[in-house]
Amino acid sequence: MKALIICTNHTDYPTKPNKTGLWLSEFTHFYDEIADRNFIIDIASPAGGPVPIDERSLDRRDNVNEKWYHNPAIRQKLDNSLKLEDVVPEQYQLVYLTGGHGTMWDFPQSSALQDITRRIYENNGMVAAVCHGVSGLLNVQLSDGSQLIKDKQITGFSNMEEKLIRLNDEVPFLLEDELRKKNAFYTKGFIPFLPHIEVDERIVTGQNPLSARKVGRKVVEEMFEK
Repeated sequence: MKALIICTNHTDYPTKPNKTGLWLSEFTHFYDEIADRNFIIDIASPAGGPVPIDERSLDRRDNVNEKWYHNPAIRQKLDNSLKLEDVVPEQYQLVYLTGGHGTMWDFPQSSALQDITRRIYENNGMVAAVCHGVSGLLNVQLSDGSQLIKDKQITGFSNMEEKLIRLNDEVPFLLEDELRKKNAFYTKGFIPFLPHIEVDERIVTGQNPLSARKVGRKVVEEMFEK
């Protein structure tokens, strides 16, 4: 079994001096759930090469971050991610779109990301995404011309969460609004920043960073335990 984890390459906000990128726990917590399931795991990004880490996500005491971020083999993959154009989707049974604000700039516009996601999904594979990574699903069109997320139960970072962290004026769009415009059945948890996931056929989405582990757990359950 092969899994493809897709991360952002984007680091800059329009006005804020601090850098964005991958929100580390959205990678590590998911990875922690699938690591012992005999997956061969590849890491890719739109441009390939080093995956930038959002500096704020490194500031937290997180044993799972420590465990995987300091693992030489994982670090090697994060520093030398595959370019999406070089990925052969037919090799993978699972694609997971990690988050971090950077994804809002380079995921929705990536035709390679959309193509990979479509081909894995249409090949009966699983599609998973968390937080801002769900933005990568906005423009995925299936072979029949329909939108992947139309009429699907989907979650992702909410308007309220964006406002609470005061980045609603920095992002190019609000994810919750765009998911609704694409006719996804958007849901969110009652309390911001607590884990919330949605499952619709072979699509598993998580609302925020704390949802990444639950997304991983659900993917394992769907793929191995049914």
